[in-house]
Amino acid sequence: MKNNIIKYVKGATKIVSGAMFCGLLLSSCVDMDLSPKDSPSEASVWSDPTMAEQVVTGVYKNLNHIPNDPYNMWMDLFTGMMDRDANWSNFGILFGRETTSGDTPVWLWHDNYKFIIRCNDAIENLPKVPGMDETKAARFMAELRVLRAHWYLQLAALYGDVPYYADAIKSVDQAKGSNTPRTEIWNNVVNDVTLAINEPALPNKIAKGDANYGHITKGAAYFVRGKAYLWLKEWAKAEADFRKVGEMGYSLFNDGSGQAYKNLFKLENEQCDEMVFSIQCIAENGYCNAKERGFGSRATFVSSWNNYLPNPTFVESYENADGSKFNWADYIPEWDNLTAKERRVFFLRDGLTEAEIAKATEDGAKMDLYLPNGNEARIRKAYDNRDPRLNQTIITPYDTYRGGCGGIVGDYTLRYPLRAKWKDGEAFDLFTDTQAMFYYLFRKFVTEGAENKDTKEAKGNAIDMPVIRYAYVLLGLAEALNEQGKVNEAAEVINQIRNRAGAQPLNSNAATTVAGQDDMRKRIQNEYHWEMVGEDVIYFDILRWGTWKDEKYFQFNAGTAANPVMEYNGLRQMWGQATYHYLWGGDHYNLWPIPLNEIQMNPNIQQNPGW
Repeated sequence: MKNNIIKYVKGATKIVSGAMFCGLLLSSCVDMDLSPKDSPSEASVWSDPTMAEQVVTGVYKNLNHIPNDPYNMWMDLFTGMMDRDANWSNFGILFGRETTSGDTPVWLWHDNYKFIIRCNDAIENLPKVPGMDETKAARFMAELRVLRAHWYLQLAALYGDVPYYADAIKSVDQAKGSNTPRTEIWNNVVNDVTLAINEPALPNKIAKGDANYGHITKGAAYFVRGKAYLWLKEWAKAEADFRKVGEMGYSLFNDGSGQAYKNLFKLENEQCDEMVFSIQCIAENGYCNAKERGFGSRATFVSSWNNYLPNPTFVESYENADGSKFNWADYIPEWDNLTAKERRVFFLRDGLTEAEIAKATEDGAKMDLYLPNGNEARIRKAYDNRDPRLNQTIITPYDTYRGGCGGIVGDYTLRYPLRAKWKDGEAFDLFTDTQAMFYYLFRKFVTEGAENKDTKEAKGNAIDMPVIRYAYVLLGLAEALNEQGKVNEAAEVINQIRNRAGAQPLNSNAATTVAGQDDMRKRIQNEYHWEMVGEDVIYFDILRWGTWKDEKYFQFNAGTAANPVMEYNGLRQMWGQATYHYLWGGDHYNLWPIPLNEIQMNPNIQQNPGW
């Protein structure tokens, strides 16, 4: 059934190009004559119900641009949860050198407005299509209102006050709006999504296997409006909307295996009741889920890359199994008295050769602490007794990954230094693109064994990419409750997520006892990270909380005799040694710069302060 949906989207691409060309007027790098010569005209598209429906379906293709791109921008890269390998560290906004002409702000601005204008065009024209079923047209319009609201929330989060367009654009002059205050945008989102919610033709939920699966529902609409209310700090209204999502029939997935969090992201569970809204994927380039391509390794069946790497501070944030905070000194007493280079010794494999010992010594490892027959077991203790989501999300040292590169299915172990590649037919060390370094690797969204055997030629897999999960809904609900002072209720909601994961429930022992609203706020934010990592959604929450600088650009390593030099966060090996550092460019970085070419084309737009 999903294949039919994607094929319908593919068939709509040319029609979308022909009918929606005005949506690209906001980009200075395209020509006004954008309609392909072999495409139907705009007039003919909106005179035919079938083509009009294909245009609407084609709008959903716009959601697939991020999960299909292992090269450019996955939004979690801008959080403290992950970093990109040194060959791809090209984002000026992370290194204090962003400009108003930089690719990063330009991509998101142009993409979101392009998608919004396409929605506007369809919303205006659908009621006019002769012979179009009125109920179907009404449902499509409601869906498009929610998608438009989703993209406006992203724009306002990133850029602040931005132009707001709600009507179809037919000329360049109509695309010269001025900065609309953020508060007005959020209220416009509320009003727009309310119209969608009140539309009887919009279904509460779409059943697994239904031909319409993957379209917006009332459940998704309530979530988007709830997010707008969080921005507006209208906590009671946000609470009500997030509760309504559950009333629409959505719930947490739990297969009772003890591995429910991991299994949630398997192909067989992609349309479970937890998925409120997801991007539909098939095993074909341009329509697949490319997370595996950037998150995997050379041991993954399709020989993927590890461009995106878990940050060590994020890994260290996962609690111990009893809910207490993780502390390296509890497992390795010498930890705090050593430099990052010296700590390398704890991550070395057992039975090093003389040459390997010489290299480790040269690299600065404190080799008098090396255990030739117990080094691996010692470091494993730091990872074996943690929140279960850690090892279900991340491949930690001397843990195994069920790989299948070259058709050879087996358990690959993440060892350092690397000795045997998969093709050597030996002990199956986990081979990566960065084997000279020892970084954490992602397990989430990466297929195991030969699960992806039918997608060998695709740069990804067929697993749908979640955009709104019910766990994300519960996190918003907990936040709304806590901000109203309903701390205990918030804890009960968070415990639904923790119980599914097998983590220690809040308020069940001394370590998990919530000390008040401020403590609960921090616990909720931690849960956002542990639960939603890799899903490219919480960067916008981090901007909403105002915690981006502290999370991404923090300084560390100062305060001890061993580590007197202050360093900034960055891509780091497991023991903390940095490959590169981030640099905060100033408080004006809290808002991204509006692209210079937009201001040059539209004198009504004012640049954000500091840019």
